[in-house]
Amino acid sequence: MTNAGDKFDDPHQIDTYADRVSQMVPAYRDVHRMAGVLMAEYAPADARILVLGAGGGLETKAFAEAYPGWSFDAVDPAEAMLDLATKVLGPHVSRVRMHHGYIDDAPPGPFAAATSMLTMHFLPQDERRRTAAEVRRRLAPGAPFVVMHLSIPQDGREVWMRRHAANLVASGIDPADAEKARTTIAGEVPVLTPEQDRAVLHDAGFRDITEFFSAFTFRGWVGYA
Repeated sequence: MTNAGDKFDDPHQIDTYADRVSQMVPAYRDVHRMAGVLMAEYAPADARILVLGAGGGLETKAFAEAYPGWSFDAVDPAEAMLDLATKVLGPHVSRVRMHHGYIDDAPPGPFAAATSMLTMHFLPQDERRRTAAEVRRRLAPGAPFVVMHLSIPQDGREVWMRRHAANLVASGIDPADAEKARTTIAGEVPVLTPEQDRAVLHDAGFRDITEFFSAFTFRGWVGYA
């Protein structure tokens, strides 16, 4: 598996993570609210939720604040980001079990819902499919899995990457840093097309897959175990 955790062990990346991610991802905190709504359609008031790629703790905190009866298993390959999550969660941390690693290091469940934000795009296609299948194996029948990450159509990909960089600059990111982000994504991140992303979830056994979010280069789906 690609070790996405390495780039998030940089102290500067950690210190600035919350601000940067809000600038880089359109409607980032709104997606947390939408993900909570989608999970709450099926998850009971005392649900146990799997959060894959949870370093930083922002989405887990949003879920914990909105659903006070939920508990969470948070999984991330970067120990430093899990440390940050502990700080971000504050009083909610008592409802969260932290797991350093990848999906194979997650408890067996069953979970009432799962989510993975800005994580799956770091994985090659075969590993995404395996990871999604391992998430499904840990879910109760019919439980939702909510994902959001980079997903760019093959036709016009360069156009969308230029728009991505322009949106970063419009959000307040230095133009040189925006260009660096664009070239890093193009050269190092195994971004799939929306059709491929949907197929990953389908091949992993999820049904009724629906796209609930689309903003520039980011898309989100919900599927059911």
